[in-house]
Amino acid sequence: MIFTVLIPARLASTRLPDKPLADIAGKPMVVRVAERAALSGAARVVVAADDDRIVQACAAHGVAAVLTSTSHASGSDRLAEACERLGLDGDAAVVNVQGDEPLIDPELVRRCAELLAERPDCVMSTAAHPITELPDFLNPNVVKVVLDAAGRALYFTRAPVPWWRDGYQGGVHALPTPAPLRHLGLYGYRAGFLRRFPTLPPAPLEQIEALEQLRVLWHGERIAVHVATHGPGPGVDTPEDLARVRAVFAALAASV
Repeated sequence: MIFTVLIPARLASTRLPDKPLADIAGKPMVVRVAERAALSGAARVVVAADDDRIVQACAAHGVAAVLTSTSHASGSDRLAEACERLGLDGDAAVVNVQGDEPLIDPELVRRCAELLAERPDCVMSTAAHPITELPDFLNPNVVKVVLDAAGRALYFTRAPVPWWRDGYQGGVHALPTPAPLRHLGLYGYRAGFLRRFPTLPPAPLEQIEALEQLRVLWHGERIAVHVATHGPGPGVDTPEDLARVRAVFAALAASV
């Protein structure tokens, strides 16, 4: 399976300034992400950066990077430009790994790429895992996905779904069966569709839910979903998240 991993990296972050360059055990976070992604067996791993400081940091650690526009509205737009700059063929498989996931599971990355080869009916792939805790089910920051019989996404939402017919007037005290699925922000694309995606008009549902992947379904395209047995390692959005990830790396170093 030949595929490319693209890692969008934007320097501006309201909750954690200069997040891609945050030090984790002596290396910038974006470099740690690239190193994990490389373990997936990708033919190449490239960071799509919006600032030359990120490009220079990557070069210092032997990680490929391309400089993209600072005006992109989303990571998908940035990746579309990166596809153009890299000259990727329209049928080439691309996996988008977020730049704040230094503990991403390499096997999960590879599985998203393999799904594209297995599912010619789908222009994208992604991943999910069963929700096991009730607070996650009720949390609007935890995105849920429901699937059809062929493992394709029917809908993504911040709402707790699926929902019981009569609801729970006295409150929800248990998870539905089978377990609902938490969507993971990991995407595989065919490069041709990735380049086309920014030209598609935003969907009303996308704007309501603030979930960009709903644009794909709105325009009649399909997304294959790999259901993993467990969730990924913690990502980094806040200083507290960064401290937790640093502690994980410190523990790993101490165990060697």
